[in-house]
Amino acid sequence: MSEPTPTDKEKKKPIPPAMSGRRALPPNTSNAEEDEVPVMEMTGLVPRGVNLKDFLEVNEVHMFKGVQEVNKQEHHTDKYYHPKLIVRRGQAFQIQIDFNRPYNPEKDQFWLEYVIGRYPQQNKGTYIPIPLVEELQSGTWGAKITWKEGSSIRLAIMSAPTCIVGKFRFYVAVLTPFGILRTKRNPETDTYILFNPWCPEDSVFLDDEKEREEYVLNDLGVVFHGDINNMKTRSWNYGQFEEGILDACLYLMDRAKLDLSGRGNPIKISRIGSAVINAKDDDGVVAGCWDNIYAYGVAPSVWTGSVDILLEYHSSGMPVRYGQCWVFAGVFNTFLRCIGIPGRIVTNYSSAHDNDANLQLDVFVDEEGKVDPKLSKDSIWNYHCWNEAWMTRPDLPIGFGGWQVVDSTPQENSDGMYRCGPASVQAIKHGHVCFQFDAPFVFAEVNSDIVYSKAKKDGTRVIEHIEKDRIGKLILTKEIGSDRAKDITEQYKFQEGTDEERLALETALMYGVKKKTSQDTVHQLGTDVNMDFQVENATLGSDFKVTVTFRNNGHNRYTATAYLSGNIVFYTGVTKNEFKSHSFDVTLEPLSSKSVDVSIKSSEYMSHLLEQASLHFFLTARLNETKKILAKQKTSVLQIPKLHIKVPGEKVVGKEMSVIVEFTNPLNQKLENVWVRLDGPGLLRTTTTKMFREIPKNSTLTWEEKCIPRQAGIRKLIASLNCDALRHVYGELDLEIERKPFL
Repeated sequence: MSEPTPTDKEKKKPIPPAMSGRRALPPNTSNAEEDEVPVMEMTGLVPRGVNLKDFLEVNEVHMFKGVQEVNKQEHHTDKYYHPKLIVRRGQAFQIQIDFNRPYNPEKDQFWLEYVIGRYPQQNKGTYIPIPLVEELQSGTWGAKITWKEGSSIRLAIMSAPTCIVGKFRFYVAVLTPFGILRTKRNPETDTYILFNPWCPEDSVFLDDEKEREEYVLNDLGVVFHGDINNMKTRSWNYGQFEEGILDACLYLMDRAKLDLSGRGNPIKISRIGSAVINAKDDDGVVAGCWDNIYAYGVAPSVWTGSVDILLEYHSSGMPVRYGQCWVFAGVFNTFLRCIGIPGRIVTNYSSAHDNDANLQLDVFVDEEGKVDPKLSKDSIWNYHCWNEAWMTRPDLPIGFGGWQVVDSTPQENSDGMYRCGPASVQAIKHGHVCFQFDAPFVFAEVNSDIVYSKAKKDGTRVIEHIEKDRIGKLILTKEIGSDRAKDITEQYKFQEGTDEERLALETALMYGVKKKTSQDTVHQLGTDVNMDFQVENATLGSDFKVTVTFRNNGHNRYTATAYLSGNIVFYTGVTKNEFKSHSFDVTLEPLSSKSVDVSIKSSEYMSHLLEQASLHFFLTARLNETKKILAKQKTSVLQIPKLHIKVPGEKVVGKEMSVIVEFTNPLNQKLENVWVRLDGPGLLRTTTTKMFREIPKNSTLTWEEKCIPRQAGIRKLIASLNCDALRHVYGELDLEIERKPFL
């Protein structure tokens, strides 16, 4: 494309004064904005008597963009509910051009052009001239004529495997003796170019077809939550192929002001994605809320998928309220898969949030054995969800590509914004936390030690106990091809206590993880007495017990004063309030064990309970003879009732079917203002919600909804229920939809 004339420039938007002394053009950060491309670029005056229509002219361009046509089938983009051409970079696609007369290669010269954004420049990759070539070559743009008949030709177009990902405008340019004639702007020829995990030269190449089907093409996922002793699952509708989602995902990069020239780089895209998915400092997609107050918004537990969130954000440009870690991870996964980057959700059980980057979680107790909340600032999340994105890392040494941690939950500031990653999983495992981005924080999430210290009145601190195997106890993701859990803990850390594990820890310390700076900490010798406790599994609203066990392995008799504190906590480990405080004395005979049961009544916790029904117990004991402090903590999640979904009758594409949602109120109180949400990708056109004013205690809610399935095969219905008294109530149903019979 030739440079614009001074007259053309005057018609453009004025260049901001702040830019004019430093660069020729402003940043090109919007895929949606366009510059007008001239239809004619004359190099001089056209002599009288010359009719430009005598030269080769384009009558029509066929993009073969139908779902059943060659391009979308070969590029694995046939699932996108989108009328435009969608292809993947680094792979040839087909078009047809109808001219006003037969094309004569000896006297006619034309080329193709792709343009994206404003201020198109070839060296930035925002203006791409595509020449005709004899043979297509991988790694570079080119167009080859594959068929010619009458005034029509077909072309195979090869795109570069490093090109920008986004929506391009398409033109055909014809060279005449008097200048260039170009087709008019035609939105019907717009082309979306995505990352290509099927292309070996693409930086997101994944060499296993089953993995590509799971991590790129699967529009349904599973989120693992709960706690290590009571793991729970819920399905999530990623909906990356639904109507409007592709444009919404491209809009996110515009909102993040990522220069178009950087949109071919998955490292940059995943990093800005981890920032723009949350609304902490840039009015991103989802506003986080962890205080159990969801005024003017939707409780995080209500969401069943990403589609409504992304469409609302694209429409309003305002953060959607509210989300927590699994919501951020679900929306981020939709973004990754939609633009072609393989992605998956990962759950880390007993996830550390290390506030001071010293690679340990510090718990301080006073001389009476009670936790000091003023000193204990670190927290342990029951679970934390983040994402992994698959890509090469040419910015790191060989061996650190592959899965990269990216986390959009706003926890800590990174380079001035709330974001995290991409951090190499391999680097985290081996302790190479010097490699960007944010590896020290992720390393601490999965590898911290819990250090229990006694804070004395004279200011000294005595380390009483170190718990080395609780953090990052289990790390899960969805198994390929099923809803079962896949244990990937060993991808993040070596087995606890091995030489490799200690070496990784020492390597992390060597590479700059902040070490303890206080010099007043001393270690106290161990003791003959061990202490542990178990929390009985219980359903929400029931009584249960906590069993405390002491074991005296020595030959001395001990007496101990124990203190059990029961707290209502957010799933992030942050305490809301204490609901149980119980002290008791115990005598421990030599070489013996002793157990004590502590009863927990439902009346003690129900009025304070938060939405995930999470209880945290902290047990301390002081040996009166030695003044030694024993400490142990555990989290318990109560069982929450489920929704039940039924689909009676035939299940056939294009034929109406009934979906019945049922729920029985198990609480000894009525539920008020109950919202039920039903989602079904490929089954329901949109997510459906209904409000029930009241559900009396022990009564059953029944809701019937009609729908017409659009896709055959195994599909899933997902439902959620939400009210002030009860949240995180889910239900789901897998069903097989039959194809419409041929008449």
